[in-house]
Amino acid sequence: MNKSELIDAIAVSADISKAAAGRALDGAMDAIKKALKKGDMVTLVGFGSFYVGKRAARVGRNPRTGTDIKIKAAKVPKFRAGKALKDSVN
Repeated sequence: MNKSELIDAIAVSADISKAAAGRALDGAMDAIKKALKKGDMVTLVGFGSFYVGKRAARVGRNPRTGTDIKIKAAKVPKFRAGKALKDSVN
């Protein structure tokens, strides 16, 4: 499912226009991004939690030349599924 299909599903489910559903989805994604940027955790009960993880610096290898390269430490967004979501999939 891509973003436009998700917008269509939201519009049908909430009985609103596709434009309103698109704005609502964009607003929700922006709010999640802002919270993660501040380092906060976003928990949607029954769905899951979005949080920021840390990836340590490491040494990688260039596959073409075989030389070692340094990869910097980074913050990465992560998602942990909630119990209700896990149960609905299984």
